[in-house]
Amino acid sequence: MIKATECPKCGGKELGIGKQSGYAVMYPDNKMSLGSNIEYVICTDCGFIIESYVIKPEKFKGTLLR
Repeated sequence: MIKATECPKCGGKELGIGKQSGYAVMYPDNKMSLGSNIEYVICTDCGFIIESYVIKPEKFKGTLLR
């Protein structure tokens, strides 16, 4: 896994972490679950979202339709 250290948009080096929760929770598509909050790595200079990911990825196991 590559860890972001610089903003690809503006070159800023100070990054922060933000969480999205509440009604913006990510839910598995084909199973009942409370879902997972979404977390972001954000450039604190320009606001560009560098990475986004769910905090509890295990809730999405077995949801890939085949």
